[in-house]
Amino acid sequence: MTGTPFVLPRPVRAVVFDMDGLLVDTESIFRDAMIAEAAALGYDMPLSLFLQFVGLTPGAEVELIHANFGPDFPLAQWHKAVALRSREMRAAGVVLKAGVIELIEHLEDRGLPRAVATSSSHRTVEAHLGPSGIIPRFHTIVARGDYARGKPHPDPYLTAAARLGIEPTNCLALEDSHNGVRAAHAAGMMTIMVPDLLEATEEMRGLCCTVAETLHDVRALLA
Repeated sequence: MTGTPFVLPRPVRAVVFDMDGLLVDTESIFRDAMIAEAAALGYDMPLSLFLQFVGLTPGAEVELIHANFGPDFPLAQWHKAVALRSREMRAAGVVLKAGVIELIEHLEDRGLPRAVATSSSHRTVEAHLGPSGIIPRFHTIVARGDYARGKPHPDPYLTAAARLGIEPTNCLALEDSHNGVRAAHAAGMMTIMVPDLLEATEEMRGLCCTVAETLHDVRALLA
């Protein structure tokens, strides 16, 4: 991020954050749990398949599993085992991603409204963000059940903008997943990708205003 100074196309009136992989380092927990529990059931789940799950709704995830492993895959048993293993891993502590607190403080200082738009449930939001104490620092939390269609559809981001009372085109969306970037772009938001497990492809760079390495970089851009 050197060279010509970066300028967003419009003034930012609000910021909407994804959660998993963007605010908290949880994608690696889901990766390890899903792959391990699939192996325990006798199925080889390659990393390339898991990466396709990132940012998907549960329904789309099920379709992808059946497409790869067939209808006999013990989905309920696997989900239960993954949930147990991931809970045990989260109990050891869910870590905020680098730069989260500093960026939130910067947005607070500027008086910019803040929201979370996630594919996860409200219960999962509480489990992942609750211990850090940052939930009250967002003006609204948009989670599964609050919108009709999940990412890559724009519904989560459009819902967040409506709740904040800000036009989507004046919102900045921060995402780590490909489907999240597609959703934010479809909503008309200025979008910055902060890659976690997924790299920024040419498609992503075309949909985003820019790609940042960390949230520290996002704060520097906004400053």
